Amino acid sequence: MKPIGFYILRRPSFISLLLTGMLTGSGLGMSGCGERQEEPVVALVNGRAITQAEFDLRWSDLSHATKSRYEKEGGKRQFLDELITKELLLQEARRRGLDQDETIRDKTQRYKEQLILDELLKGKLQSKVELTQEELTAYYETHAGELLDPLKANISIMLLPNVYAAKDLESQINRGGSFAKFAQRYSIEEKTKGKGGDLGPYRKGLVPPEVDDVLHTLKPGMVSAPIKTDNGYYLVMLTPLDEAILQADLATQERLRQELLAEKRRKRFEEAIADIRTNASVRFAEASRYITEDTGAR
Repeated sequence: MKPIGFYILRRPSFISLLLTGMLTGSGLGMSGCGERQEEPVVALVNGRAITQAEFDLRWSDLSHATKSRYEKEGGKRQFLDELITKELLLQEARRRGLDQDETIRDKTQRYKEQLILDELLKGKLQSKVELTQEELTAYYETHAGELLDPLKANISIMLLPNVYAAKDLESQINRGGSFAKFAQRYSIEEKTKGKGGDLGPYRKGLVPPEVDDVLHTLKPGMVSAPIKTDNGYYLVMLTPLDEAILQADLATQERLRQELLAEKRRKRFEEAIADIRTNASVRFAEASRYITEDTGAR
């Protein structure tokens, strides 16, 4: 009869029986009559048992995404094979004495300490850190230069020397004429006429106040009536922004939201630390002067 390890590694049907708890017997599931129920074992690796409880615990620790990946690539059988491989590697590492290596022991201790600290701070920061809409709006306002204005529209303008030219072009545009072509040909606003009057996404201060007031009354695709200013008569039009620009703005909003959330978490953390230090006794020893003294440049 072949050793148990052979069947565990090579025969899926055997593993399936083990995983479903259907296979019991000497050393694997149930003791003889009258003896206590033993913990089910799903695999023996050089004599070391991987129990059903251990398997279930490790499986439950996996994220939903990782479980989905396993389900596509072989399910729990695949996961068991990887546990067996991991156990074989651990046994080989112990055989070589790596578990006694002082460097590894030090790293293990630091990792253990970090886990303990994480658990402590999780308790200190139990309430979820959330942002109110007021906080988020105020933060966006302080970073207005990085975001699109709520108007979220592209602005085009042309400046005409008199009201008659402005009214004539307004009429032609309303009949289907091209705002951009008319701006290139007739606008006396030299900075924008070469681009067909395109000013890009709307921002405060982009156009004269008289023009700005009218902009907020327009719908996309609608040309304004002539707007009188000291420089002449303006015609303006709103057009929708490209989807790429809108998506970039959403990405910037999310980045700013994460920045504010991180700042709020940091403050909560500092408050927790301050609370612990308030009830603690800390004195610097004599040797600390070698750390705290400013020795200057060498």
